[in-house]
Amino acid sequence: MLGFRGNATIDLPVQRIYLDHNATTPLHPAVVDRMTEALREEFGNPSSVHHFGQRAKAAIDEARSAVAALIGADAPEIVFTGGGTEGDNIAIRGVAEALEATGRRHLIASAIEHEAVLNTLKALAKRGWKTTLLAVDETGIVSPESLRAALTDETALVSVMHANNEIGTIQPIAELARLAHERGALFHTDAVQSAGKIPIDVKALGVDLLSISAHKFYGPKGVGAIWIRRGLRLLPPTTGGKQERSRRAGTENVPAIVGMGVAAKAAQLKMKDEAVRTAALRDRLEEGIVKAVPGTAINGTRGSRVPNTTNISFDRVEAESLLIALDLEGVAVSTGSACSSGTLEPSHVLKAMGFPPHRTQNSIRFSLGAANTDADIDRVIAVLPRVVEKLRSLTRSPVRA
Repeated sequence: MLGFRGNATIDLPVQRIYLDHNATTPLHPAVVDRMTEALREEFGNPSSVHHFGQRAKAAIDEARSAVAALIGADAPEIVFTGGGTEGDNIAIRGVAEALEATGRRHLIASAIEHEAVLNTLKALAKRGWKTTLLAVDETGIVSPESLRAALTDETALVSVMHANNEIGTIQPIAELARLAHERGALFHTDAVQSAGKIPIDVKALGVDLLSISAHKFYGPKGVGAIWIRRGLRLLPPTTGGKQERSRRAGTENVPAIVGMGVAAKAAQLKMKDEAVRTAALRDRLEEGIVKAVPGTAINGTRGSRVPNTTNISFDRVEAESLLIALDLEGVAVSTGSACSSGTLEPSHVLKAMGFPPHRTQNSIRFSLGAANTDADIDRVIAVLPRVVEKLRSLTRSPVRA
């Protein structure tokens, strides 16, 4: 507020800084333009044989090639979905249904998976499937030895995410997939938080299924894709028409798919340079916060992780209170997965990493993106000490070392 003419005041605009790109990203301008064009011009049903339908189908095929190129895949292996959650469900439920009759009724995932995976395993457990969750240590990395010990001749599928959505750690997917295959199990990875941020090659990873979501790399919400290795047998969770090679029934969302294709092309072009830039900003943010705010600690390994993500605990500060206080200062962050927001439960990721209860409830995720600048980072570092000190003043217990 700024004093003006006696008691009158005016509101100054708040400088808004968005540091929640793991929740969602703004649309790339080229995506907006191409989607607008598709809404106007490619309105035909892609299953129709006339000119309008074939024009829409051609637009989808172009997008399919772009998405395939982003992950080192072949275009026919890409199936468009409604997002990462649907892709995870298609992978896990589809494999489970296909292999149920063989006696392979065991599923494995890590304890730090997204709820799309964890809740799908819970649902299948109610139907009699055996499930195992692999523990992690304070690094947030899944140990290959723990997977080797959990695998049995009944294991149908292993699902371990490529990069964690809360702490950003990258898992040793190629080694984990190799172990799964040695025991005859299939391997799925949720690459929602890595696609568009770091290079992905499905063949080098050696996985059988991989799911991604457009709105994590500047594409539209409500569209994603799952890569299904050629020749893999999978039963689609929903039935209907023969769209997407009978893997995902229903008329395709042409504008969204087209937008995802444009976003995939843009991500592939700028990925290397953007990774270097955002990693430098993230490191600067971490170093500035740890130096300026006592009682802080980085959660998870600082080595193998995506370049835009850091998760920091603030002792004697409730994460939700800090989030709100920062929002009032114009800084948008999160306490973890957007799909879990609004709950009072501690982070299941930090809990699985073995942190004490206070640390699972006092941590903030900062996830950077294309629009963030040095000035943004400087402002956050300048604002945080005052905000944290104010919140800590409400308590009397000493700061934990």
